[in-house]
Amino acid sequence: AATGVGGILRDVFTMGARPIAVLDSLRFGDLDTGRVRYLFSGVVKGVGDYGNCVGIPNIGGEIYFDRGYEGNPIVNAMCLGLMKAEDLIKGEAEGVGNPLMTVGARTGRDGIHGATFASEELSDDSQASRPQVQVGDPFTEKLLLEASLELIKSGHITGIQDMGAAGITSSASEMAGRSGNGVEIDMELVPIREPGMTPYEILLSESQERMLVVAKSGSENVVRDILAKWELEAEEIGRVTDDGLFRVLEGDRVVAEIPSLPLTEGCPTYEREGVESEEIGELRCTDLTGFNEADADQSEAFLKLMGSPNIASKQWIYGQYDTTVRTSTAVRPGGDAGVVRLRGTRRAVAATTDCNGRYVYLNPRSGTLAAVAEAARNLVCVGALPTAVTNNLNFGNPLKPHIYYQFRESVLALAEACKLFETPVTGGNVSFYNETSGAAIYPTPVIGMVGVLEDVDHITRHAFQNVGDTIILLGDNTDELGASEYLYVVEGLVAGEPPKVDLLGERGLQHAVLAMIRNQLLHSAHDVSEGGLACALAESALGPGESPFGVQVTLHDAIPVLPLLFGEAQGRIVVSCDPQSADEVLVLAKRHGVPCRTVGQVVSSDESFRIDGRTATLEADVEILAEIFFGTIPNLMDGAGPS
Repeated sequence: AATGVGGILRDVFTMGARPIAVLDSLRFGDLDTGRVRYLFSGVVKGVGDYGNCVGIPNIGGEIYFDRGYEGNPIVNAMCLGLMKAEDLIKGEAEGVGNPLMTVGARTGRDGIHGATFASEELSDDSQASRPQVQVGDPFTEKLLLEASLELIKSGHITGIQDMGAAGITSSASEMAGRSGNGVEIDMELVPIREPGMTPYEILLSESQERMLVVAKSGSENVVRDILAKWELEAEEIGRVTDDGLFRVLEGDRVVAEIPSLPLTEGCPTYEREGVESEEIGELRCTDLTGFNEADADQSEAFLKLMGSPNIASKQWIYGQYDTTVRTSTAVRPGGDAGVVRLRGTRRAVAATTDCNGRYVYLNPRSGTLAAVAEAARNLVCVGALPTAVTNNLNFGNPLKPHIYYQFRESVLALAEACKLFETPVTGGNVSFYNETSGAAIYPTPVIGMVGVLEDVDHITRHAFQNVGDTIILLGDNTDELGASEYLYVVEGLVAGEPPKVDLLGERGLQHAVLAMIRNQLLHSAHDVSEGGLACALAESALGPGESPFGVQVTLHDAIPVLPLLFGEAQGRIVVSCDPQSADEVLVLAKRHGVPCRTVGQVVSSDESFRIDGRTATLEADVEILAEIFFGTIPNLMDGAGPS
């Protein structure tokens, strides 16, 4: 987990940008098993320790616990960086004859085949073949960050790249491939920390905190001096050539030689057979009409849902992160999106990560559309205009037709949604072969999305703010219960058709909410997702926990009780406002084609949390509700350890 944060930070500052925030997206098996609690605790500590030591605030993310990840936990990280456009530098091997230099930590045997191990199908024999794990050093990372930014500003280098997966092999070949040049590197010149390393080991080592630099010829000593200032090494290991070859030497002996382009941009494109799994198709077609005759009082089911680790407060996690280092964090974790101010301006940037793997498992296309749509809703709820997307695409073995089908459908849906939302995809990564004993994880295309706020005064919170405020629902409640948290937690099912996504409707909703916020009409905004409308209202009522509220809500929808309260229909946002502003909010919503209505009001915590439907009632004491919501994960994690 720590090395994942380190790698994503290096990906940002190697472009010339200073990291200003990180987010993490985590997936584990059910939290009621000791092994999962042990892994979860270790990952959170690793993410927190590394980010805290480097001094980058963690402003959010998401986490899911589901048996679909029992054998393969997923740890994805996202980093935001800030730079001036003129400071951009690319990882290209420019300038024939320019020296290649390694900077930062020395090369050891740790992590050899680490990337391939991370993307292979696991079995009972995997533990024995596990490579020596890379050990991240956040203090060296901090020095490397500052040294790299100084190097870039000095003008004495033409290219720089992190040594990530496959180490020198990938960084050198990628830099050569991008420029159309070749590179020649000598393994005997690479600074190593373990004697007797072979060229093969040096090439594939994934030792952390290392960069590959292309210096301007004659600037080698300047580069060394800058690195020495930060107590780091810089050594010349090769040069840029004009023959387009990736050539590896051991002294005078050539040990490897191959054209660089086929290793990178010239690799073949595969079009494999993609066929949906019959088993998954049958699950999606499960008849859920039997749940239409649910009990009128759903208070017990509601409390059970609020105690699901997927819905309960994640304060236990982000309480271990430094969320305010650098003093620019405007919205901390726990809301719809994290927000960081841009110093010296009125502007801010917001970021979020989103993906419900169950949705994608049952319907890869609509599930991925939902991930992009929810990320956008989360950003507009804090007042930010969705601006750009990155991704972590986590899948099983693509050689299996049903996995390739999931991957293909997901990528096509990602492209469709981002095109309509006008959010370019700036990059990302793909992790395949996430399987254990032949069983794949849920397909999990995690969407990282960034938005921009033009004025920090427009920042909006997810929590209700005042007793007496009017609660308005934007979007329609629909008869959709498939793939819901209710089915998983209360009924033990992963089944049904995931909620449908109307991209044009989502875009109208985004524009409506942003208009309301810019007109300073809203006191809060929160999107409806896992747990449905009932849980969204509860999350807004409880807020961060210091000043919870009750609610009195009445719903007149002529749909069954369970979809009404706990269905996860897309395109919905709960907002609150001063009663005198309610009519203007409704007018703005209708102007953008967004269904809307007043559903209730915020009341004191001395009163209850109550929702009345045409045939259903849900009521809970606010104090008990808060105990469940804020206490679930801490209680489960008390004394966490391996078992």
